[in-house]
Amino acid sequence: MVKIPRQTLFTQECCAKLTDIDLPDHTNPLAQPTRTRLFAALTTLRRSATTEELARELGLHVNGVRRQLERMHEGGLVERRRATHGRGRPRDEWSIASGARPTGSDPQAYADLAGWLARSIPAGPGRLRQVERTGRDVGRELAPAGTDDLTESFREIFAALGFQPEVEVTGEGQICCRLGNCPYRSSVRENPDVICALHKGMTEGVLDKLDPASRLTRFEPRDPELAGCVVEVRGANRVKAAEASE
Repeated sequence: MVKIPRQTLFTQECCAKLTDIDLPDHTNPLAQPTRTRLFAALTTLRRSATTEELARELGLHVNGVRRQLERMHEGGLVERRRATHGRGRPRDEWSIASGARPTGSDPQAYADLAGWLARSIPAGPGRLRQVERTGRDVGRELAPAGTDDLTESFREIFAALGFQPEVEVTGEGQICCRLGNCPYRSSVRENPDVICALHKGMTEGVLDKLDPASRLTRFEPRDPELAGCVVEVRGANRVKAAEASE
């Protein structure tokens, strides 16, 4: 039997273990989870904060937070300035850098914009009907033409939009869909009547395109944080018979 030197065995074992380690991506300053949390905290604050304040916010040790902030500073994500507060040594204060590109491209704030727009729309009856009509137009644009399976096409569209739908056939020409996530929840908190009217119109527009004979018979919004909105459709011609018999 050939004896393998102990040192060789140790090296092979260590290399095998290293292959299972998820090493950080040093090309992305936010690849490390703590840096992601620090960037999010500064974005939320919209002002400068000391190392100590950020450490308290994240529940982490000051020294570790300081090291991560320095890496973020090197990556151009945050700016550092020395500030004096009364007596004692100046302290570092950190803020989002003017030229920060956290994803490698120019920053975007669609969620904030959507929330502000939702807040700006009055929820009167006439305006809600207009919002629903707009949603219906959007739904027609989202849906592909020529499908022969309403159930699967409906699921695919709303899954792609982030709703995590569970769709089932409940009878001949009938489907029920329960939505496991509300991707618009931040906007719903600002103006639930408007956003839900838009969503209802989108659902009707999708049905117009997928199966014009179908009709939306139930649209029941739920708490956006818990999700679970219910959509029911009747009169559909393009529900596969095989699925309807399950």
